Amino acid sequence: MFFHKISKYSVIAHTQHNGLIFVLFFAFSYQIDTLAPIYLFMRIIFFIFFATSILSSAQNNYPQDYFSSPLEIPLVLSGTFAELRSTHLHAGLDIKTQQRTGLKVKASAHGFVSRIKISHFGYGKALYITHPNGYTTVYAHLQKFAPEIEAFIKKKQYEKESYEIELFPTAEALPIIKENLIAYSGNTGGSGGPHLHFEIRDNAERPINPMLFGIDIKDTTAPLIKSIYAYPLDDNSFVNKSNTKQKLSLIPLQNGDYVVKNIEAFGTIGFGVETNDRQDLAANSNGVYNIQTFINGRRNFELDFKRFSFTETKHVNGLIDYEHYTTKNKRIQKLFKKNNPLSIIKPYLNDGFIAIEDSTSSVYKIRVSDYKNNESWVTISIKGTKATVSKPEAKKTTPYFIQADQTVNLKEGKVSVDFYKNTFYDNFYLDFEVKNDTLKLHKDVVFAQKNFNITFDVSNYKPKDRDKLFIARLLGNNNFPAYTYTKRKGNLLSASTKTLGTYTLAIDTIKPSISPINFKDGQWLSKYRYLKIKIDDDLSGISNYRATVNGKWILMEYDYKTKTLTYDFNDEVINETKNNLKVIVTDNVGNNSTFEALFYRK
Repeated sequence: MFFHKISKYSVIAHTQHNGLIFVLFFAFSYQIDTLAPIYLFMRIIFFIFFATSILSSAQNNYPQDYFSSPLEIPLVLSGTFAELRSTHLHAGLDIKTQQRTGLKVKASAHGFVSRIKISHFGYGKALYITHPNGYTTVYAHLQKFAPEIEAFIKKKQYEKESYEIELFPTAEALPIIKENLIAYSGNTGGSGGPHLHFEIRDNAERPINPMLFGIDIKDTTAPLIKSIYAYPLDDNSFVNKSNTKQKLSLIPLQNGDYVVKNIEAFGTIGFGVETNDRQDLAANSNGVYNIQTFINGRRNFELDFKRFSFTETKHVNGLIDYEHYTTKNKRIQKLFKKNNPLSIIKPYLNDGFIAIEDSTSSVYKIRVSDYKNNESWVTISIKGTKATVSKPEAKKTTPYFIQADQTVNLKEGKVSVDFYKNTFYDNFYLDFEVKNDTLKLHKDVVFAQKNFNITFDVSNYKPKDRDKLFIARLLGNNNFPAYTYTKRKGNLLSASTKTLGTYTLAIDTIKPSISPINFKDGQWLSKYRYLKIKIDDDLSGISNYRATVNGKWILMEYDYKTKTLTYDFNDEVINETKNNLKVIVTDNVGNNSTFEALFYRK
């Protein structure tokens, strides 16, 4: 802390807390004498201590020494809390595991296993531990569990004859001691590479940034500002004499901050930033911790990535410039709030909207910071200049105007689409066209916050073909027909989705393929630990599979990334010498294949 005497009656005291500088101003209307300096100093110390205590209690309300690191290696991140993902906010920390699986995962605190979920996708193998202080820690993408937990799960899997399972053990079933082994790190589910996904949730199941609990990550690097955009927000607003989004000229300074080449503007405008952060020891481009904006010294917007709820995370694509993301694969975070209920948005002045009048001068600042309070500032000088466009850009219209607050049904030929109330954030003109069995439903440039339904009437198809039809979204330059989960009711096929684009009917008459990986028919497998089989389907995709040995169900783990089924002989359910293996695989339209092989084992 430090202070400046600016007159004989006043002092400004500065104190720094979590990287933010707070200024306390004190004025005294007494005659300075020999006792005044001591009295003044005591008053300053008191107020600084009082203010700092309040700030500390307000910001450090999470236990700091309760949770320990879940790994025995230095923590290096490939993903940070509340990072922007394609359909959600990231709910935890992605901790690197040195590009390998099988690292010991330790319990971060005492508690009990309250939930176990194993799925082909998503978190893969995930473990949830509830703690006496009300918080729950989550460990995901695991390779396998500690022996006692593994035995508990496999017993239930064999009872249900299912690899995918979700369990909620009682508090007495699987007690956990802090720092004891609970699992091994892996790459299961939707993981893009070996790592441990780690979360801390409160008693309302809201994920909270684990760094707030003292989980320390080395970070000495300020966030990187990659680009800045300005948005005219109505028909009468302009930036640099244009009524459309403008990429601004970003100039880095030697001190690490940035300025933007001066702009001219008029009317209601907003800004967007493309930014990321990097921690030490890793080159990953991760999410930032906080973004604040100021107009003429007054804060007018904030994104605070401390905590959120799963019910709101679907609104992440309303936070970004969604069209920019789907067309250029870059996320611009909008620094103004428009019909978005995300709790990480902390609007201050006019929800981040900025009103620029003619013949005015304004200064707009953006502060981007990481958890360790490394920060980058952007300064934008704005000259208010009233502008008009001699030839305004023509607004594209169609016969189909979607009003966000109304239910809309569209139908043409044998195709219909149902949009429910508040499916979209804003009103817009929709492209809607049906040709034969293909539906053009706009482009994927408008984000839907709710699912809408697409229905095809297939009564004109022969009965033998109807069962092999599915609804597909056409992707890429080659218009690959990607399976969309399709329901059947009589002659109607329907799909529920949040993604606009081009949809069509596709037919799949080809059975899945099944082939052994590490054995041959009639082979002795006495010294083998695992039995591996590859399964694949070239169009609608795998729906389910079932494996038996001598008529008894066996647990085969499915890794969709490698298209591999794996059985572990340590399950000890095979105890005969001569064994008949039978695997049945079914795709999403009901085509199925059967593979049989004989193997021997002592």
